[in-house]
Amino acid sequence: MAKALSKDVMRKRYIQWVLVPIMVLTIALGWKYPLWGYTVAVAMMAGMIGGAFRGRYVCGNLCPRGAFLDRVLSKISYSKPIPPFFRNMKFRWLVFAALMSFMTFQMINKPADTNWVDHVGRVFWFMCTFTTSIAVVLGLFIHQRTWCSFCPVGTVSNVEGRGKYQLNIEPSCKECGLCEKSCPMNLEIFKYKPDGRMLDPDCLKCSECVGVCPKGALSFRS
Repeated sequence: MAKALSKDVMRKRYIQWVLVPIMVLTIALGWKYPLWGYTVAVAMMAGMIGGAFRGRYVCGNLCPRGAFLDRVLSKISYSKPIPPFFRNMKFRWLVFAALMSFMTFQMINKPADTNWVDHVGRVFWFMCTFTTSIAVVLGLFIHQRTWCSFCPVGTVSNVEGRGKYQLNIEPSCKECGLCEKSCPMNLEIFKYKPDGRMLDPDCLKCSECVGVCPKGALSFRS
């Protein structure tokens, strides 16, 4: 079982390396080629739709920006604990409302000399570039996934996915702490051992904790 789970982690990491160039090219080319901006819309929709079935699975496995944060930025991050304030749901919904309102305002204010397809694409590109800049600064000086603790799409997935596709914690867990050290979201894991499952809805379902558990006590088996 441990070998198979290790393969799952390696497969996820390979997929993330494939996704990293998508984010880089979107930011680098979106200002000139607005169609690249629609990759942002696809990622947002995937995260919110996927949240209804598997919580934040898309955030942890299929998000291009998340892939960049995990595979690239984590190498140079200070890796400090994510401040609890960023996880506060009132703060998160405030960020959601502010960013969605700003994006909507930008979309309805189309310049007369620009067609709608290019205009919407550029708005998505700008939102991606702006929020990724924040994510990089926070990820560098605090923790790689600090932005993900209050990302608007992640917040929606958090609410939609509560109680879905949860991490199982077997009694054989020795509370060694390796799982928490590997968690890209700085989540407390073994404190949920008495419940037998990970109840934090911000779990990214990334299987990193599963891969490092020496007892094979963690799994996403139904």
